[in-house]
Amino acid sequence: MKFTKPATTNPIDQLKVVGKPTDRIDGPLKTSGSAPYAYEQHAAAPNAAYGYVVGSAIAKGRIAAMSLDEARRAPGVIAIVTAENAGKLGKGKMNTAKLLGGPDIQHYHQAVALVVAETFEQARAAAQLVRVSYTAEKGAYDLAAAKDQATAPSGKDNADTRTGDFERAYAAAPVRLDASYTTPDQAHAMMEPHASMAAWDEASGQLTVWTANQMIDWGKGDLARTLGIPKDKVRLISPYTGGGFGGKLFVRAEALLAALGARAARRPVKVALQRPLMFNNTTHRPATIQRIRIGAGREGRISAIGHESWSGDQPGGKPETAVQQTKLLYAGAHRMTRMRLAVLDLPEGNAMRAPGEAPGLMALEIAMDEMAEKLKMDPVTFRIINDTTSDPAKKERKFSQRRLVECLRTGADQFGWRRSARPGQMRDGPWLIGIAWPPPSATTW
Repeated sequence: MKFTKPATTNPIDQLKVVGKPTDRIDGPLKTSGSAPYAYEQHAAAPNAAYGYVVGSAIAKGRIAAMSLDEARRAPGVIAIVTAENAGKLGKGKMNTAKLLGGPDIQHYHQAVALVVAETFEQARAAAQLVRVSYTAEKGAYDLAAAKDQATAPSGKDNADTRTGDFERAYAAAPVRLDASYTTPDQAHAMMEPHASMAAWDEASGQLTVWTANQMIDWGKGDLARTLGIPKDKVRLISPYTGGGFGGKLFVRAEALLAALGARAARRPVKVALQRPLMFNNTTHRPATIQRIRIGAGREGRISAIGHESWSGDQPGGKPETAVQQTKLLYAGAHRMTRMRLAVLDLPEGNAMRAPGEAPGLMALEIAMDEMAEKLKMDPVTFRIINDTTSDPAKKERKFSQRRLVECLRTGADQFGWRRSARPGQMRDGPWLIGIAWPPPSATTW
C-alpha cells in the first residue's frame, strides 16, 4: 500500500461511533463481576496449583547461592522453579530483560524463583523459606547522573532530525525560550494484575496459556522463543483484559513462570504477580529530562523550535520517544529534535499509555504557554497562529485533516476561556483560575 495522496474522510472522521455513547460488549460482565479473567478459567483447567513468585532483593549483581531445602519440605509444595532447573531459556524479541533472573540480576524484584503448591497460602508461606544470598554490584539508577554518558539510540525512527538552520534562526529570533523539564519514572497499577494460568498436553507437547495480553501473536511468538519450542505448539488465550495501557502488550514474567511451573508440576498452574512485584517485573514509563528551545517573532510566529530528550533503559532498550509530537504539531521553518539514551539498571522501560507523547506533550505544551507569556499573548491565540496543514519538515506532505484550531476554539468557548497573557491574574475567591465563569457567549480573541 502506497500513500501517495491525502486520505479521504474515513468512518472515524465521520464520527459515526467516536463521540457517541456506545455500550461496551464486555461492560455488563465486567461491572457485574461475572467476567472470567485468565486467572479464573477453572473449568478449562481444573485442579490448578498455585505459583508464588520470589523477587530479587538486589537491583544489580549475581545470585551467590540459593537454598530451597526448607521450602521444598513445606506443606503442600509441589515444585520450585529457578533459572538453574528451568532448562535453557531464550529471550523474547519484545523483552529487554530476562523474565526469570539468575544467576545474573538485572533489576530489583526480578523474578528468581517460583514456588508451586496446592494452595495460594501454602505457596506464599513456602516462598518465604527460599534462602537467597547475593553478590551485589554498583548500579546506575539516576538519569541525571547518567545523562552525560547517554548515547544516540539505534533505529531510524529514533534518529536526530533537522530542518533548516535551527541554531542560527534561534539566535536571531527576537523572542526566545530555553527551558528544561523533567518527568519521573511511572509504573502501571491496573486493577487486574498480571495473571496467567498454563497447562501442558503431555502427549502433544501443546502449551496453553490463559493470560491478560494485548497482542496475542507477539506474546505467542515470544513465549515460544523463550521456551525454545515451535510457535505452533503455543496457544495464548486472553479472555478479558482488566487494564492494559501498554503494560500488557508483551509477555511478562508470570506467563513464563506459569508455563514453567505447569511443566514442573505436571498439572495446570496459575500465577499472579504480587502487587509489589508488578512495578518491577512489567514495563514502566522511564523518567525524562527534556530541553525545549523556541524562537519567535514579536507577532508570535515561530521561526525556530528544538526539542531534546534524555531517558534511560536496560542495555539494548529503547528511548522514551518524547520528541515525536514536536516534529508535527506546530509550524516553524527551522527545526531540530534529538534523543539520547542512558543505560540504567532499572526495570524495563517500554510502552505505557501514549508512550513518548505523554511526557513529551507535557513539556512542549508548558513551553508553548511560557513562550506565550514572553510574547504577552493569549496562549490559545499563540497556538492558532502556529497551526500547520502540512508536515512542517516536509511541506509537500499535507495532512488529510487538521482540526486542531477547531478543537482549541471549541474548547475555549465551552470553558469560557478568557485570561490575561500573564498567568496568575484571575481569581475566583482564593483560587487562581484560567477562565472566566460563567462562560461568555462567544470566544474572546
